[in-house]
Amino acid sequence: MADGRRPQAVLFACGHNTVRSPMAESIFKYLFGNSTYAVSAGVRKGELDPFAIAVMDEIGLNIGRHKPQTFEELEDLEGLNFDVIITLTPEAHHRALELTRVLAVDVEYWPTPDPTDTQGNREQRLDAYRAVRDQLFARVKARFASEVATGNE
Repeated sequence: MADGRRPQAVLFACGHNTVRSPMAESIFKYLFGNSTYAVSAGVRKGELDPFAIAVMDEIGLNIGRHKPQTFEELEDLEGLNFDVIITLTPEAHHRALELTRVLAVDVEYWPTPDPTDTQGNREQRLDAYRAVRDQLFARVKARFASEVATGNE
C-alpha cells in the first residue's frame, strides 16, 4: 500500500487475464509466497497465451494451469476485498476504478505493453513477451519487496 503498510491482498488486472496479469500474479507469488494473497483478473475472459506460458517456464514459473477470469467472476466468487489493485492496461484501470469507487482500495496503474501485438518470427515475438515478463518482475519486486518481506504494519 502507498502508506507502507503490508497489503493483505493484491489483485493484478489487464484486458483478458491471459498474458500480463497472470505473469504478474505468478511473479508476485514466486517472490513473496503466501505472505500476501494475490490473484489476477481481466476485463474480459480470454484463452491463456502459449507464449506467456513459454516465457514464464524459462524462469521456472508455471502459469499453464491458470484459469482466466473476469472482474465480475472474481467479484462473484470472492468479492473485491483487496488492499491494492494493480492495473496493467488503461481498460483494466478504468474498470477497477468503476468497481471500487466506494471501496477503500488503492488502484495503481502500471502501463505495460501488449506483447500480443508484436509481429515477426517466433523468437522476435518471444522477445516481446520476455521484455514484459522482465518489466513486471522488476516492478513487482520494487513495489512490494519492503512491504511484504518485512511485514511493515
